[in-house]
Amino acid sequence: MAEHRFRVNGEEVTVDVAEDVRLLWVLRDVLGITGPKYGCGINVCKACTSHLNGRAVNPCAVPVGDLRPTDEVTTIEGLADTVDEELHPMQRAWIDHDVVQCGYCQPGQIMAAVALVRRASDEGREITDADLDGLRNICRCGTYSRIRDAIRSGAEAM
Repeated sequence: MAEHRFRVNGEEVTVDVAEDVRLLWVLRDVLGITGPKYGCGINVCKACTSHLNGRAVNPCAVPVGDLRPTDEVTTIEGLADTVDEELHPMQRAWIDHDVVQCGYCQPGQIMAAVALVRRASDEGREITDADLDGLRNICRCGTYSRIRDAIRSGAEAM
């Protein structure tokens, strides 16, 4: 085992795990952060989507040994802190559009949506239908039309 240092939701953490342990297990089992959900564990369902240095990643596919001390992991628990609000505008949009049914995939959906909107904004453009079609987070309840509406609404508030 080896010590690994990085930041999670604004705080420096040190974990003592093998280099090949996936970040999702470190977040959930070692650090007790349960927002990123275990869905498939093979980088397909995207229920665990979080941000690594502002970009959407799936922690089930990231070995903790790949992280550097300066890397910042943001999970749904820390998202609102990135805008110093009680809720991030995308979280508010989710509520306003009554997106959630079972809720299992929603943290990953929101994190993917925020990264998508940020990327489009950095490119100086608005999100498009093609952008929304490119999101691959799986929702068992099938609330995709409400998810799309919430992303557009959240984008306007971001």
